[in-house]
Amino acid sequence: MNHGKNKMMQEIYEKVDDLWEEEVRFLQHIGRFPSTLGNEGALQSFFANYFKNELKLEVDSFVPDVKELSVHPAFSVPEWSYEGRPVVIGSKKGKGKKTGKSLILQGHVDVVSPEPSSAWDYDPWGATIVGDKMYGRGIQDMKSGIAAMIFAYRAVKEAGYELGADLSFQTVIEEECTGNGALAALMRGYKADGALIPEPFAQKAVISQIGVIWLRVKVKGSGAHTERAYQAVNAIEKGYIMIKALETYRNYINNRRKHKDYKDHPHPLNVNVGTFHSGDWPSSVPSECVLEARVGFYPDENPADIKKEVKKWLLKAAVKDSWLKKNPPEITFYGFHADGVSLDQSSELFEVLRKSHEETSHTPFETTSITCTTDIRFFNLYFGIPATCYGPAGGNMHGSNEWVDLRSMKEVTKVYSRFLTHWCNAEKENNQA
Repeated sequence: MNHGKNKMMQEIYEKVDDLWEEEVRFLQHIGRFPSTLGNEGALQSFFANYFKNELKLEVDSFVPDVKELSVHPAFSVPEWSYEGRPVVIGSKKGKGKKTGKSLILQGHVDVVSPEPSSAWDYDPWGATIVGDKMYGRGIQDMKSGIAAMIFAYRAVKEAGYELGADLSFQTVIEEECTGNGALAALMRGYKADGALIPEPFAQKAVISQIGVIWLRVKVKGSGAHTERAYQAVNAIEKGYIMIKALETYRNYINNRRKHKDYKDHPHPLNVNVGTFHSGDWPSSVPSECVLEARVGFYPDENPADIKKEVKKWLLKAAVKDSWLKKNPPEITFYGFHADGVSLDQSSELFEVLRKSHEETSHTPFETTSITCTTDIRFFNLYFGIPATCYGPAGGNMHGSNEWVDLRSMKEVTKVYSRFLTHWCNAEKENNQA
């Protein structure tokens, strides 16, 4: 890097340092919005105002149209309304002639439930700082990343530099259940030469992620008062047969030949029963139980094929039970219909990210194949936009006492600021045409 670039990065890093306390307060502020599924509207309103008034961006806030989205092969079926739950886009046109590459910085605002809150040592919505850690639901996954990408841009801008290409910020909904927010933004026409999502994988770039489907299994029993329970059929007990079937399916798929990106992973495919509902009275035999599960699969597999396979597996297990043979479970799919994706590490996006990481942290650039899904699948598979995840370190995602390492978040902010200057070709404001 020449002297001019070194001077530029020194000025930008100093600006990150100057803005650091404000960035931490910003993360605390957005962390205190309880933006669980269906409750993202207030936080999205905050971002729309922040993009417009603080960053001086052109803002588009829109509610996804399920009918429009449903024609796309990557669409996942929701069972809830999008009313009052917008996707927010903040756009900045590059000044003068385009000299760099355009970029999307995207983050999801939806977070999972913190329940049971009693398991936390800190208020899940308190954004509590203890030492170099901040605790709270969604603080790691992924509001810290959103703060980092926003303040990276602020540091570049406030250090007096302009980007030589268009930049788009996207705060989306439903990364945790469908990904339809990201899909809606892309289908609306917001595209670029590359995209980064600061998901919190400890400053490792994602090179592969698995696919995910959600299913619901409804099992019928024959209810009764417990005084004649011996004549009834307990739906919970029959539901357990389905749980055991999913357990054997999990063992089966993990014993098959592994995808090349996961050959060294001991257990890449997780099948998780996430909810189980049945009964309403201790002295009544329940007539019905409903369980919901998440199934993972490799990048080269089709989600539609996995759905067929899982359904066949469960029905095969059901016919071995005399009751379920006559009263087969009802199996439906909703939410995630998400492809896996394996990325091209030779792309320029990875090379610029590698340099940005190494020149900032002075540590080797690391990659990871993750056993969950993120929104990068839409960019890479369906819209021809190279994209990966790179974000802060932390712990207890989706569990109690979720936290982010604030030192890592600060370094990610600097890495992103460096990436912006390289990818979008930042120059001093008065040098622009």
